[in-house]
Amino acid sequence: MNVPTHRPLRFLVLSASGRADSLNARLARQAADTIEGEGWTADVVSVNDFAVPGYDGDDEAAHGIPAGAEHLKQCLESADALVVVSPEYNGSMPGVLKNLIDWVSRFRPHPFSGMQTLLMSASPAMAGGNRGLWALRVPLEHLGARVYPDMFSLAVAHAMFTADGRLSEDHLRQRLAVTVTNFVNLVEATTYYPRAKQAWQAYLGQPPSTEADHIPTA
Repeated sequence: MNVPTHRPLRFLVLSASGRADSLNARLARQAADTIEGEGWTADVVSVNDFAVPGYDGDDEAAHGIPAGAEHLKQCLESADALVVVSPEYNGSMPGVLKNLIDWVSRFRPHPFSGMQTLLMSASPAMAGGNRGLWALRVPLEHLGARVYPDMFSLAVAHAMFTADGRLSEDHLRQRLAVTVTNFVNLVEATTYYPRAKQAWQAYLGQPPSTEADHIPTA
């Protein structure tokens, strides 16, 4: 019996912190390692890879959408799912991330629509950046992203990494692995099996699709 094989899944892991070795960049790499451990591909990128000016309608009318936003659009279109790992600034998301989302939303159709998305954060504070993630859900869900209900927030993050950038506590590694693996399993199911996708859309309150039982294999 020939068992059908599917094309590999590709995950875009976006660190919303510009510093190369920030707490959130470290957490992004840990998430990518978990994804790759499940046999899929993870592309780790930073907001610095998508430089854009502050959104201005006159600037867009005169010069169009900037190259940084076009680059992120292409990355999103090449990905099956998105993981955003973001710091918390003053109880909300970083302005540079919101600005980038605003620019990318100017494309039609915009690539956040229907994108399976997991939100994560790391912070020295006791809340672990969780308030920033709740703020981040708002524009992403407004744009039609299917934001995973569970979020991962790492509190006291400055004390939770080893010298080589890995999580230092067994229970944290386990919680991260469970969150990311469950998300990966959902992405796999909704990518390859539209009936599972329809059930997930219904749970999120989104309109059902009319796709068949199974997506043809590559």
